[in-house]
Amino acid sequence: MDTQALINALILGIVEGLTEFLPVSSTGHLILVGDLLKFNNERGKLFEIVIQSGAIMAVIIEYRCRFWHVTTRFFKDASARRFVANLLVAFLPLAILGLLFGKAIKAELFKPIPVATAFIVGAFIILWAERREHRVRITSVDDIGLLDAFKLGIAQAFALIPGTSRSGATIIGGLLVGLSRKAATEFSFFLAVPTLLVATAYQLYKERALLNPDDLAMWSIGFTSAFVSAYLCVRWLLRYISSHDFTLFAWYRIAFGLIILATWQLQLVEWTAN
Repeated sequence: MDTQALINALILGIVEGLTEFLPVSSTGHLILVGDLLKFNNERGKLFEIVIQSGAIMAVIIEYRCRFWHVTTRFFKDASARRFVANLLVAFLPLAILGLLFGKAIKAELFKPIPVATAFIVGAFIILWAERREHRVRITSVDDIGLLDAFKLGIAQAFALIPGTSRSGATIIGGLLVGLSRKAATEFSFFLAVPTLLVATAYQLYKERALLNPDDLAMWSIGFTSAFVSAYLCVRWLLRYISSHDFTLFAWYRIAFGLIILATWQLQLVEWTAN
């Protein structure tokens, strides 16, 4: 394993961890950074999927008490069963649409210019959502019903478009259906666990021919850096939303998207646009 590959793994792991749970699109950032690092081939795309497991582990560790309670009390506690049912119902829209359209989306949209465009469009949706009147009727994840969970699942499904942001779509969807900022954010964390676990397992199976023991060091570095950065990011975001909205992330998305489009138009960076 050459040194540059290990450095790429470290960089991409940090990018994954810092962006997975913020409304800025981890997939979009990984596509762009992978393009800059020239690590955007099939092996690189598989690596990007694998390191998501590091981010998942960060959520599991942060909410270990809840996951332990759900696991050990599933057959005895109605709230534990409701929690699992909500995650399953919210997961299904993305899973079904991903199976139906995932291949076509990857072929057409997993490129820097469509991603940059989605960054900007998503930013204006966040700004619109933050400026409208926010009526809170659900303040805790435990109070979410199956219909609300399904609506949140539909919102998450928009994240099939790279640059949209899985967490961002779920959080903004939560705000629109009446969740508090904290409840919407926490549900996006919890929903990430089945979503990313299934996506990782599916891609590993589908691309098993690309698995190579020589990549173990690269995967280990990517997993570890994604876990550490995601854990820090989750804890920071929970503190941040206690006194802030998501407007800052919207302006970041606009700025970042415009930089990508400008460097492409002026040919300052050789983006893989086509």
